[in-house]
Parts: sequence; structure tokens; C-alpha cells
Amino acid sequence: MNRLSAWRLALRVAAREALRAKGRSVLVIVMIALPVLAVTAADVLIRTQDVSGVESLDRRLGAASAQVSVPAEGRPMIQAFDPWDGSSTDGRKQDPPTAAEVSAVLGGARLVEQRAGGVDVRTESGVGWAEALEVDLADPVAAGLVDLTSGRLPGDAGEVVVNQALLDKGYAVGDRLELGGKDAPTPVIVGAAESATVRSTPAVAGPVGSLGLERDYAGASWLVAGGPVSWATVERLNALGAVVLSRAVVADPPPDSEIPEEIRAWSSGSDDGYVAAVVLIVVMALLEVVLLAGPAFAVSARRQARSLALMAVAGGTPAQARRVVLAGGLVLGGVAAVLGVALGIGLGWALVPVVQRWSTTWFGPFDVPWLHLLGIAGFGLVSAVLAAAVPAWIASRHDVVAVLAGRRADRPVSLRSPLLGVALLGAGVAGSAYGAHAQNGEFVIAGSAVVAVLGMISLVPLVVVGLSRVSGRLPLAMRYAARDAARHRTRTVPAVAAVAATVAGVVALGISVTSDEAENEATYSQQLPMGIAAVTDYRRHPDWDRLAVAVEREAPGVPVRRVTGTTGAVELTARRDGEPLELDVYGGPLASAILVDDGDGVARLPGVPAEDVTEATRALAAGGAVVFTTGASGAGDVQLAAVDYEGPGRPARVRVAAEALTIHVGDTAYGPRAVLSPEVAAGLGLRTDTVGLVFDAADLSDEITTDISEAVSAASPQAGFYVERGYQAREETVIIQLVLAGLGAVLMLGGTLTATFLALSDARPDLATLSAVGASPRRRRAIAAAYALVVGLVGAVLGAAVGFIPGIAITYPLTAPDYSDTGPFLDVPWLLVGGVVLALPLLTALVVGVSARSRLPLVSRLD
Repeated sequence: MNRLSAWRLALRVAAREALRAKGRSVLVIVMIALPVLAVTAADVLIRTQDVSGVESLDRRLGAASAQVSVPAEGRPMIQAFDPWDGSSTDGRKQDPPTAAEVSAVLGGARLVEQRAGGVDVRTESGVGWAEALEVDLADPVAAGLVDLTSGRLPGDAGEVVVNQALLDKGYAVGDRLELGGKDAPTPVIVGAAESATVRSTPAVAGPVGSLGLERDYAGASWLVAGGPVSWATVERLNALGAVVLSRAVVADPPPDSEIPEEIRAWSSGSDDGYVAAVVLIVVMALLEVVLLAGPAFAVSARRQARSLALMAVAGGTPAQARRVVLAGGLVLGGVAAVLGVALGIGLGWALVPVVQRWSTTWFGPFDVPWLHLLGIAGFGLVSAVLAAAVPAWIASRHDVVAVLAGRRADRPVSLRSPLLGVALLGAGVAGSAYGAHAQNGEFVIAGSAVVAVLGMISLVPLVVVGLSRVSGRLPLAMRYAARDAARHRTRTVPAVAAVAATVAGVVALGISVTSDEAENEATYSQQLPMGIAAVTDYRRHPDWDRLAVAVEREAPGVPVRRVTGTTGAVELTARRDGEPLELDVYGGPLASAILVDDGDGVARLPGVPAEDVTEATRALAAGGAVVFTTGASGAGDVQLAAVDYEGPGRPARVRVAAEALTIHVGDTAYGPRAVLSPEVAAGLGLRTDTVGLVFDAADLSDEITTDISEAVSAASPQAGFYVERGYQAREETVIIQLVLAGLGAVLMLGGTLTATFLALSDARPDLATLSAVGASPRRRRAIAAAYALVVGLVGAVLGAAVGFIPGIAITYPLTAPDYSDTGPFLDVPWLLVGGVVLALPLLTALVVGVSARSRLPLVSRLD
């Protein structure tokens, strides 16, 4: 009871202290609430965009009680409660059930046939693709599958509704929808309706038969208009050969033991990696918040030092002093946690329509995961208490006489802290080195990164003291800041460590992301020269004139040239000095893997180094050949042999000898097997014809090339179109890099600015003394900027050094070679590293120098 009363007193004192120092209290609340707010908003967004099985029922079933799907090939089925989670068959063959048999099992329930697939749709530029649904949308059981926004629902098989993405292709309500393919139906668009699932993908829906979907493509499917379908009924339908999505089963599933063992084994992949990653993120985030909030509580404890010293003189114990400081963490942490969660929910709600624009499917209903948010709020509270723990322990050990006399300085650096830091740092390096070559090494490296960061934090006091001892030749402002940082380590070390932990994470993740991207770029297979586009057609007799007209219509003024090659199924082999040459076997986007020189063929082919173009052109002009091989490059006589398996008469192997240039083709370029001169092609008895069109698309926009693709598809359903743009970084990689840079900038700026202004608040007596002895306002601004630079630069350099350890180690398991002899890859994002190590500390110092108070009131000091 006495302990409870003691905590009640401590909480009352902490609340009064928080109200007395409103500015500092708000700063602490903001530092703790911001991470809570960010995590809450992210959790709300993730849960909202993640459409669970129950939330997806309306968009999958409409108003039906179940959906029954029968594969075209009849087999008994087994499934999870939701077929999305897994379904399979025992392998026995049987006749698929009829609609009457399915209805009988369901007690005579009415079945509404449903078909789904995709259709080709003619657009303003040519032919595009749209997601298609055939079902009686006027039937009450289909309510909810589409959301009608204008017009009306179709009444018969000659009418459809389309979404806005398809209307944007050049259609309007009242037009006929022109489907690709011969004898395809042309239904009338009677309304605009958004699909319940897809958002930005073109979609069309109408009654069965309106879009010409084939029923036997994936079997039959029906929506069930009737009462709830139990799990026992689902199992009976499984035995007949049907897969069932039951609203009742998904909404209120039976025990997991009811799921067939085969499905449990198939779908119960280990979540250890996911759990490990989540735990690592939570630990690092907790460490970050503790380090950022630590300086605030250190300053608060220093402000309370005189009160705590008077408490000790009056008989107070060290435990009571610790309790008062910890109570401050409880009060401010509780307020910050509640505020952060409340604002996070509001921010998540506001961001849903913004984030929705990046998704091609509709999000689920706004979802607030209260159990998660309770844990997040607890996270904020615990982080505040942990941030106050070290200042509370230090406050309980203050020299009472020194505090009452007004002397403020931290204890000398203990030798145990650097030794512990070196040991932890060594363990982190060793763990990262082991994880680089171990199975599932990513998680070992991640754990080692935490250990290395903790070791680095233990070394920060030694680094700060060392910097102060070598600062004698620095300018006055920098010298003062470095020595003041060393003298007041209780507020400096957590700030430096927070910046360092942030930079370490940003650098490690940055190296891993860019190295993975370097592997993708290095193993990219170039199929044409840069900027060149190719049109191919796999029909027996393509209409190249029509295809050329389609290209020229969308890209007027761009010269379109024909590529000549062999036709039919041709086998080509080559020998040099009796040894076979390993030929490149991939043909790229061109219709034939063996091309015939037309006077300009070499310059349009991938894999020909610039220094070999002249020699290749000379060889072809002399009636020779250019052979692409996986072996060594070189020039000389080559024996070529060819068999045309589709030629007239019995296939025969024809041999010729020719001067040839062999060019090595590695893993990064796919070209033809050879380019033959017309003389060599004739000598081998090969039939030649146009096999493709090429043109320069380097200056064409993506919109124009999309129009060309649709125009080519309209000219020939079997035509293909490809533009060589070289390796293009994935959008998600670019986004991750931007997020890393932004996250690092926000945390560094926030942490450094917070620590700096707290330090300036704590150092106000010292700055007032400087003013009293004649220091100018400019000098005080310079000292403030110098302190920000010391905190930011020292933390950034330490963090970058530690971040390189897991960053380099993770590249080994991440980019290790699987199917080639390339890798692992290492690519350091020097621009990102330079930005967080140099640019951000300088920017922070500039912000502090501009915004710091230059005139302070004089205060009295005890001596």
C-alpha cells in the first residue's frame, strides 16, 4: 500500500512538472507520439487495403450464399474453408457434376451461372484487354458484384456495362463494344459500373453469352441462391468434384482440424521469418524512440536535479528520486500514446483515398485493428518509460553537494562501457559474416545488426570525449560545442546514438536495395539495340505492309525497315578447326533466330560490341557470316551446317565453309544464332523472307508506344511488339529508395533538432554567461549550429560505419548466384550515404543557426 501511495505521489509531482515546463513536455510528447502516429496510420492503411476472406465475400459472391465451381476435368476435390487458401484433388478421374446434381446436394437451391475471364477489346489505337464477367446482373443474387454509376444494368445478352477505365479507351454509354476476334459479339454499352474488385483495369460485365466467354475454359461456375451452405455440404460437393466458396463457412469457420491434412500441409508455411522480421522492426523502432526521447528526459531530470537534491537532504532515498523521473515517463508516455493512436487513426482515414490511387484493386472497408493499436499504444508508453530509465538512474546517483552548489558535469567515462561496446560490435561483425554464408542468413544478419548498433551506442561516450580532446584547433564555436557535448553526455550520447541508429538502418537497407537492383541490372537480357523497336508476327503469311502502316500511323515520320531471315524450322551448327561452337540458342523478339544481312543488319542487333561492328560488316560484305557463340570471340574459317525441317522434300543437312567472325554472347544479351550473308544462306539452301519490322523508338513516349502496340494487335492478333529500353529500375525499388531517404531525413532532422534545442535549453545559463562577458548574438547562433553539427555529423559517421556491416553482409544471401556464374553483387548508394552523412547534418546546423534564439535573459548562477 505504501508503494502504491509512493507512486501516486510521484505521478502527481510528474504531472505538475509537465504542466510547469509545457514546452519541454510538448516536445517529449511529440517525439513519442510521432512514431506511434506513423505506425498506427500504417497499420490502419495496411489492414484497410488487405481484403480478408470475410471482407471479400460480397465482392466475390454478391448476395449469393455460395459459389460452386466445377473444373472441366472431373476429379474429387479437397479444399480449405476458403478456396483462396488452397484446394487440390486426390487424382482420381470421374465425370464432373451437372447443375442438377449440384442443386440436389444443395437441397434444390436455385443456381445462377457465372463465367469469368478476359476479352480483347478494340480501342481508339487498336486492340486492348479487359477483365470480363458474364452473369445475370439483374438477378438479386448478383447484387454487389458491380456498382452501377450511370445508365442501367443489361437486360439481355446484347447489352453490357463497362467501368470508367474502359470508357477512357474511347467508348461512351450507348456505343457498341467492339470485341476482338472473328465473329465476336458486339453488345451495346447500356451503363457504367465499377467492378467490386478491380479499379483501374478495364472491365466489362454482362449476361451469359454477351461476351462470348467459353464455359469449358475453366469449367462451370454458379452462384447459389438459397440458404446457408454448411461445411458438411461443402465436403459432399467436394466429393462430386466441385470447389465451394460458402459465405457461412468463411464467416464462421469450423475448427481447423476439419481442414484436410493435405491442405494444412500445403498452406501452413512457416511464419518464423515473418515473425523474426516483425520482431526486429519493433526492437529497432523501440530503440529509436528511446534514444530520441532520452535526451528530453535527461534535460528534465537535470532541471529537477535541485529538487531531487533537496529531497535527498530531507531524507529521500535514491529509489524515490528514480520514481519521480520514471513517473514523468509514465505521464508523458501515456498522453503521447493516446494522442498518437487517435491522430494515427485520423491520418490513416485521410490517406486511404490517396493510397488507393496506387492500387489496381479496391480496398476493403475502413478497418481499425483495435487490438493492434492497443499494442502500439503500449509500445509508446514502454518506450517513454525506457527513455526515462537511464536519466532516472543517473539522477539517483547525483552528488547532492555539487548539485546544490550549481556545478553540473557528468561522471568520467567508465572503462566498462567501451569494452562492452567493442565486444558487442565484434559480435555483430562476426554474426554478419556468418549470416552472409548461412542458410536463412538474412535473419542472422538482421539480429547481428541490432547487436552491432548496441555496441556502437556503448562506444558513443568514448567518441564524444575523444572528439572534445582533439578539438583544440577547431574554431571557437565548434570547440565550445564539442567540449560542451562531452561535458554533458547524458543529453548528448542518446542524441548522437539516435542519429547513428537511424543512419545505420538507412545505410544497411540502402545497400541491400541497391545491390539487389545492381544484380537485376547486371543480369538483364538485352534483346535489341537500345531504343530499337521490333514488330513480329508468327502467322504463316504475315501482312507486313499492313503492320508497317499501323506503326507509321501512330508514329508518323519514323522510318520502318524490314528484317530478313530464314523461315521454317532451321537447325544450324558451326565448327571451327573441327571443334563445335556453342551457339546462342535464343532468338530474341525477332521471328527467326537466323538473320540474313540486308546491308544494315549488324547495327540493329544486340550483342555486337562497337569495336566488332566494322569487322562484322566486312565479313558479311565478303560473303561470310557472323556467328554468336557462348564461347570465345575470334575471326577465321568456320564450317556451317543447316537442316531445314520444313523445306521441300526430305530434310537434308547442307554444309558450307565460310569466313566468319564469332562473337561471344554472355548472359546479358540475347540475339540471333547468326547473321548470314545472302551467299551463305543460298549455299545452305535456306529459304528467306521478311521476319520482322524494326524502327527507332528512342524518342517515342510510352503513350505512343502503347498506341503502337494496340495498333499492331489490331492489324494482326498474333503480332508482337517490343521496345528495348534497357534495364528499367522497378517502381517499388525507386519508391523504397525515396522512402529510405525521406525516412532518414525526417528522423535525422527531427532527432538532431530535438536534441539540439533541448541542449540549448539546458545550456541556457552557460549561454547567458557568454552574453554577459560580451559574446555577440551571432556567436551564440554559431554555437547552436555547431552543437547541431557535432550531434548530427558524429552520429551520421558512426551510423554509416556500422550500417556498412549488415549492408554488405546481406548482399551475399540476397544476390548470391542461383542459375548463373555471376554474383554476388555489391552496390553502395553513395549519393544516399553522402546525403545522410554530410548534407543532412549541414542542413540541420543551418536550420538551427537560423532559428536559434540569439538574445537570452541573464540568469544568476551559484558558485
